[in-house]
Amino acid sequence: MATTNPIQFIQQVRAEVAKVVWPTRREVFLTTVMVFIMAALTAVFFALVDILIRYGLQGILGVFG
Repeated sequence: MATTNPIQFIQQVRAEVAKVVWPTRREVFLTTVMVFIMAALTAVFFALVDILIRYGLQGILGVFG
């Protein structure tokens, strides 16, 4: 395995970082908003599923209990 000295390593790292396409402030903002919206929708979905399961179990236990 070839060894790289620290100076070459730093040069390679800087070259790779220069290739990165960084998001704009607007893209970061919109992505963050979308994550919060999706998290809220997921929370509502699982809350509704929880309510349906609870009523279903209460109904079943009410018939047999």
